[in-house]
Amino acid sequence: MTDAMPLIAAEVGATVLEVRVADITTLELDAIVNAANRSLLGGGGVDGAIHRAAGEDLRAACEKLGGCATGAAKITRGYRLPARHVIHAVGPVWNGGGQGEDELLASCYRTALDLAVAHRLSSIGFPAISTGIYGFPPDRAARIAVGTVAAELAAAPHGIDRVVFCCFARSAADHHIAAFADLALA
Repeated sequence: MTDAMPLIAAEVGATVLEVRVADITTLELDAIVNAANRSLLGGGGVDGAIHRAAGEDLRAACEKLGGCATGAAKITRGYRLPARHVIHAVGPVWNGGGQGEDELLASCYRTALDLAVAHRLSSIGFPAISTGIYGFPPDRAARIAVGTVAAELAAAPHGIDRVVFCCFARSAADHHIAAFADLALA
């Protein structure tokens, strides 16, 4: 599965935001975001897929980073991936919504964008962070993801010209498409 056609696209300032159903490890972007755990050493879902596709050099690079706090992100090279970099963002485990989960998830997206800007990257792909085993409700997560990214890009120029919300399944993409509509982006 390679760089599938967008299901929806919208412009926020000079940046095109897209929703696609694809395997994030196949996207040819400056960076893809990994829905990482705090160790950054690989796991299941998106995290495991990215580590497998990038190869052992990614794990070795992550070992040197010393882990990562929830809501934060760190960057490595992409190694064997088509993407030049991997931004490892640690999303929150869903505990009912009363433990700051929304803000921690938004922080993942903001921090990933900040790292992209700091490294002069112009394109970035996000998975649906925290919606797998971490149990974050996918509709809520999509609204936070799209809303945070759109707000950050609208607030100031970042030099990012393309953001892809890369969903593994159509059901996740539908939540992102609904978020586009809720935010009047569609």
